[in-house]
Amino acid sequence: MTGPDDAGAAATAGERALLDPAVRMAGADVLVHPRFVEFGSSGRRWGRAEILEATAGELSLAGEQVETSDWCGQQLADDVVQLTHRTEVGGRSARCSSVWRHTPAGWQIWFHQGTPEHP
Repeated sequence: MTGPDDAGAAATAGERALLDPAVRMAGADVLVHPRFVEFGSSGRRWGRAEILEATAGELSLAGEQVETSDWCGQQLADDVVQLTHRTEVGGRSARCSSVWRHTPAGWQIWFHQGTPEHP
């Protein structure tokens, strides 16, 4: 197992990859855990199949550029990392939290929640 800094860096790299349109359209499935759940900033609950379908067609971001800031990682266990960050898409911002687990397939996102920020 990697150390806390390596684990946080690996999870952060995975999360940033999921924000990349090229990864979202092809290859995101290896980064998403089979039991993945997301509570989106819209309040909608997403499962793995739904999020992969939406991200492949870029329905969730409508092709808009995602700006991120305020990244922070915390290793919760040898194989679990929590990430928090802020996103801004099309003038809307959200605080995001995700949980990444180290699996035989590598680091995979297991849970994600986005909470809208109000001006």
